[in-house]
Amino acid sequence: MKAYINVLILFFGLTALSYSQAKNGGSMNMENLPAVVIKSAGDDFSVYLPDRNADPKVRALEDNFIAYDLGKNYEGYETYLVYMEIKGGSLSATYNENGKLITVVENYKNVVLPSKVIYEIYKKFPGWKIVNDKYLYSQKEGDILKKQYNLKIKKGKKSQKLTVHPDGEIINE
Repeated sequence: MKAYINVLILFFGLTALSYSQAKNGGSMNMENLPAVVIKSAGDDFSVYLPDRNADPKVRALEDNFIAYDLGKNYEGYETYLVYMEIKGGSLSATYNENGKLITVVENYKNVVLPSKVIYEIYKKFPGWKIVNDKYLYSQKEGDILKKQYNLKIKKGKKSQKLTVHPDGEIINE
């Protein structure tokens, strides 16, 4: 009888413990993740702010760049260029003589557009279709310089070029 009571207490104790775990109910927002420190070059750090674009090919190239090991390749050069290319896109990065990341420039064509961009375009230009898109991203020493989509939209025989921020804000028409 005593063993039976101990088993019941153990069962209820474990059951209560399992329900005490907090349920998140959602996934982590990738846009709020911190910058990636690629490597330490003495007192300086190479900081890369990945965009976490919705397009899997963009994310894959950025992940490959983060995983790239510069090793000792930069030694003996004033600047060192790393260039990675995929179908429809490229990423180029420049390092200084100490191996610190200076600039990153990314350029992609025909990417999966963020839903905010699509929504704003179709809201402001009803009946138009997006026929061509380019995504440009650049940073210098950890500061984002450019992050934009260059779109070409068309309605019948009319066409128009737009520059759009990733949050959907149209920069210029």
